[in-house]
Formats: sequence, structure tokens, C-alpha cells
Amino acid sequence: MSLWERSRIIGLTSALVIFGSTAPAYADEVEQVVNGGFDGTADPFWSTTGMPIQLDDGRACVDVPGGTVNRWDAAVGQNDIDLVAGESYRFSFDASGDAGHVARAITGLAVSPYDTYFEVSPTLGDTQHYEYTFTAGTSTDQGQVAFQVGGSPDPWRFCVDDVSLVGGVPPEVYEPDTGPRVRVNQLAYLNNGPKAATLVTDKTTKTAWSLADKSGRVVKNGQSTPRGIDPSSGQNVHTIDFTGFRQRGEGFTLTADGETSHPFDIGGDAYQQLRTDALKFYYTQRSGIAIRDDLRPGYARPAGHLGVAPNQGDTAVPCQPGVCDYTLDVRGGWYDAGDHGKYVVNGGISVWELLHEFEQSPTARTVNLDIPESGDRTPDLLDEVRWELDFLLSMQVPGGHPYAGMVHHKIHDAAWTGLPLLPHLDPQPRELHPVSTAATLNVAATAAQAARIYRPYDAAFARRALAAATTAYQAAKTNPVVYAPESDGVGGGAYNDTKVTDDFYWAAAELFLTTGDKLYATDLLASPEHTADSFGPVAFDWATTGAAGKLDLALVPNGFTGRSAVRTQVLAGADEYLAIQKAHPYGVAYSPANNSWDWGSASIVADNTVVIAAAHRLTGNGGYRDGVLTGVDWLLGRNALNISYITGYGEVSAQNQHSRWYAAQLDPALPHPPAGTLAGGPNSSIQDPYAQSKLTGCVGQFCYIDDIQSWSTNELTINWNAALVRLTGYVADLA
Repeated sequence: MSLWERSRIIGLTSALVIFGSTAPAYADEVEQVVNGGFDGTADPFWSTTGMPIQLDDGRACVDVPGGTVNRWDAAVGQNDIDLVAGESYRFSFDASGDAGHVARAITGLAVSPYDTYFEVSPTLGDTQHYEYTFTAGTSTDQGQVAFQVGGSPDPWRFCVDDVSLVGGVPPEVYEPDTGPRVRVNQLAYLNNGPKAATLVTDKTTKTAWSLADKSGRVVKNGQSTPRGIDPSSGQNVHTIDFTGFRQRGEGFTLTADGETSHPFDIGGDAYQQLRTDALKFYYTQRSGIAIRDDLRPGYARPAGHLGVAPNQGDTAVPCQPGVCDYTLDVRGGWYDAGDHGKYVVNGGISVWELLHEFEQSPTARTVNLDIPESGDRTPDLLDEVRWELDFLLSMQVPGGHPYAGMVHHKIHDAAWTGLPLLPHLDPQPRELHPVSTAATLNVAATAAQAARIYRPYDAAFARRALAAATTAYQAAKTNPVVYAPESDGVGGGAYNDTKVTDDFYWAAAELFLTTGDKLYATDLLASPEHTADSFGPVAFDWATTGAAGKLDLALVPNGFTGRSAVRTQVLAGADEYLAIQKAHPYGVAYSPANNSWDWGSASIVADNTVVIAAAHRLTGNGGYRDGVLTGVDWLLGRNALNISYITGYGEVSAQNQHSRWYAAQLDPALPHPPAGTLAGGPNSSIQDPYAQSKLTGCVGQFCYIDDIQSWSTNELTINWNAALVRLTGYVADLA
């Protein structure tokens, strides 16, 4: 799913499993399933061909054939189920199966497009009672309850009984488990850096705290500082500052107001591995190549979208009807997020930030990523980014066609697919979408940036990249108002953007830095972006790129006559973010209007902190350094939910980001996202039905849930991980 998957709002909502109990009855409850107890017959349940239902001791059982590919290749179910949008339902059943096998239990649509409204995939064994509640997002009289049991290489036996779907039940009240009320960076504080925690408490006066080492020995005491009500969470909080303690070690804890924090380390070694893991994320996002188990144990999969059935492939992709009369070979690149789409504007900002990391970090070129290209003469980070760059260049319209030199906005499936679905099993046809000025300028900017960075390692590629960049820039100037439509969101996100003056500025900046050509300097000085404040609540993202150009103009040595003014703007932006951070009880350099947290807020926090890092690099001022280090604390657990938004880092971390192939929550045979994956974070708009069922009325930081169905709060994306790479890379260098 892309960042703007608005079209896929269906009724996936809340779930609670209860073992060995029965929910209380209510007068208005209405049973939707007929003969769920299989009293003397299986009718009106059906099963797939070759797998007849057998009645066994009052249960419906099937012998599931081996050798099927997908869960839905073998199923038992009942159609003609009535569902009413907004009504809550209790879905329950007893199920058993050969140990270790999985049944995907769904409530969904029985006809095309077969939308799934609720699903769960328990691992079976002896008979167990399962019970869930969800709220329907769609009204239909063509609903379905089904148990999908295919996808196993071996035959096995599945039995089910007491299948029930009861409407009119009260929805479950969601109470997040926030753990101890002392919130800390659950990974590590640098021994010579700032160290702060947040205490959630009803107390309004100073409270004693103690810091203990791994053995439980108290090594420091102090008093908290009351901060009052934090608007971003609605909590009354205090700050605990233990910066003065500088001893390295593992397993420290803070205790205050009768609560003891999750453990944490003091020292910087962990950030080296975190930066590496955040970069390793990109290998398992690759399209068009088999992922090797020896390089990523547990994440191996066949190559996706190479035209091997059922894939229709990316080797000769046509345009949407009426858009163009040619096909392009656009294999490769990174899958953008949790779906199988590839989007130029999101790929562009991701490439920029990773190349920015390479250009600015003194250690980036030595990071070993264990990718197939490791060991060649090119640093691993550049080898990984090259996988995406080649894709971006392939999206450019060839000469001799209308809009030659422009770039197609995106390529993805013709229709949405469900979860889970490995890339090589995606059956949907692929389509090129129209060109856009924004996509064209993304290629102009990143290809120009690549031309100067890759020149020492691959001069031929550098020349090719620069040629593509100059062609794209001129094509964009010829076609300056070709916008991606907001309505183009079927099968993939729209990523629409109708303001491109920032993209022109960014592209001109990268072309000037690479070529020194006065033409680009003239365009920069004439741009309204040059004097505009580019450092608002969101410093930069795929739709807001002016700051990307300014950061590189400020940091990359160059002779631009306006460079001093740009540096002043960067420092002013950093000062604003630092002031916001210092005023925030959780130390967050982010203060959205009306406390309305944006989609991808975790990456916004990271990128705003990247601006503070740029100020530190420009000035050496220790206040900026401390701001960078404080910025990582919120991501790693010093937040209202007491969760690390980075998978595998911290005592409690996000594990169930929205993805079609990191989908262990739905299919235990699949993995969780790899360590070092950044979750989207709180999103006040909670666009997806699952989040709406759980989080309606949420305040700021509480608008997040670690569930695979919540694509609006818990997605993963290539640009969000790029923010994580840049921020943690800076901390790794400081450490």
C-alpha cells in the first residue's frame, strides 16, 4: 500500500481473541451464519472442488490437498451473509488442524473484487475457541465467512465447528498497553550526551528518581521537573534529567513514582548496528531479484515482477489505456512500501537522502550491507541505491515519443491486492501511469546528485545519469504544470503534487552542485523558493523538496553566490526545531497545527532532526548536537505509548507494520519486518478502518496501533527508512 491508499477503505477493523470464554449476550444480537453448528448437514457451507466437507463428531472437516500456492486455493465457507456498515460483529468459531498449519479466517465479499473486511490467521493444533469483534465498513448482502486453508506443500486435515457471526454486539474498547510510566530511550543514550526520560504521573510537584545499573545498584538520584499537561498526549508529565551520569554499561533502569522503566544501555555502539540494519531494509524491498537466504536468513523469496506466472511482470509494461503507445522495461527498483507499487517521487526523495548520507557521513562508505554486490569496488550503500536509480532512469520517456525526456509518475498493479501476498505471486497486470513534472524533476535532481557521487566509482554511469538529469530538467521546463491527478489511486497511491516550484529549486541545486553551470545558479536565484522559508512543520518529504536543495547547497562545497543566505536559512530552521524540541515534554522537534499529527509522523520527527544535524555540521555548536541525540529518544521509546517505532530495537518495538510480505501477524510462515524498519507513527487522521475502530477520539501521540491492518498509522516505506538512516547515521558518527 502506498502512502495515499484512500481508495482501499474497507471494513477491516478491531480484533480481540479470547480463549475458552464466551462473550455476554445482548438483546439485539442477530446471528448471520446459518447452521454454524453443522447439525446433521454441512449445508449451506461450501468447499472448494476436490475437498468435500465431512461431518466428524459434529464438526465440519476437510482433507486439505498439498501443493497449493495461495491460502484461497483451498477453502470452506458460507455466502449470502448480510453486513451493515458501522455495525459491530462478533466472529467466533472452534477450529483444529494438524499441528503447525494455519487457517486464514475471513469475513469478506463473496463476489469480485473479493474485499476482505476482517481476517485472522491462527496457527492450529488441538481444538481451540477463537473469538473476535470488528466493525463493518461496508453494507452488503453478498458477504462471506470463509476459512482459507491452502498454501501448504503437504496435505493436512482441518476441522471447524460453532461458526458464528453475530451482529449488534458492542465494540471492544481498546486500551493500549503502555507499560511502565517512566518512558526512556529503550536502546541507548550516548555516555557523553544528554539523557532525559519522561515520567507520566498525577503528581504536580518534584518526584524522587533513581538510576540503577544492571545489578540493581543505585548509581544516581535526583528530582524530576514537573512539566504539566503535555498537549500531544493529554498526560501530566515530568522530565527526568540524568545527563550528569556518564558511565558506560548495559541494562540500566530508572525508577520514579513507584514505576521502573524498560532497560537501556549507556554508550554508542548500538547505533552502528542500527544504521546498518536501517540500510539493510532496502535489499529485502528489492523488486526483480531473488532475495537470498544466506544474506537475509528468514527473508528469502523468489524474484518479483519478472513475468514468471502468475506475475505479469515489469519487463514490458504498457501505459494505462490512452496514455501512451509503447512499453517500458522498468524491472528492478524498490517496492515503495507495503504494496508492490514503485513511485518515482517517493523513490526520488529516498535516493536523495541516502546519497546525502553518503556525501555527508565520514563512515557511510565503509558500511557493510551483505548484499549481492558486496566486495566490488563501489561502496555498498551506493550499490544498493543504484538498484533504485536504474529503475528511476528507466521511467523516462524515450526520444521520439510525446513528452520525451519527461518521467512517468509511477508503475503499479491495475487493482488493489490483499494481504498477505508475496511479490512473485502478485497476479495483477502492471501499468505505467502518466508523466508528471514532479516525477521528472525528481529524476533530474537525483540523477544529477548521482553523477557527482558515482563519478569516482563508475564514470560511465555518472555520464549517463547527468545526461538523463539535464534532459529531464529541460523537459520539465518545457512542461512545467503536468500534475499527477489526485484521483489516480486505484491499485496504488496517487502521490499527487500540484506545487512543483520546490522540485524545480531542488533539481537546479543538484545540477549546479554537479556542473557549476551558471544557468542553474540563475534559476536558483530567480526561484521564489530561494527566499521562502523551507523549514515548516515538515522539513521535507516526497511532496516538499525545497529543503533538500537547501541542505545540499549549504553542506556541499560550492561557489553559489547565494550560499550564505541558504546557510542562514538552514540555521534558522534548525533553531526553530530546537526550540520546539526544548519546549516539548517528550523532546520532539515537531509541533503540528492543532495537535493534528501527520501521516508518517515518525519520519517527520527524524527529518526535522536531520536539519538540526545539518546545523551542527555547519557550526559545531554543541546545542545542535544535543538536539540530534534527544531527537532519537522519541523514536526509540521515550514517547506516550512507550514503544520503539523501530523494529527490533528496544524492549518493546513495532513488529506488525503494514506489508504484503512481512506479514507474520497474518501468516506465521512469513517474517515480521526486518530489524531496523521504521513504522509510520501517530496519525491523527486515522484513515484506515482498523485504526478508526480502535483509535477514534485519540489524542496526538495515541493515534497509533501496531497492527498490520492499520496502513495509515503503521505502514513502512522507503522514504521513512531513509530518514532513519540519515538520523541514526549521524548519531553513529557522533558515537
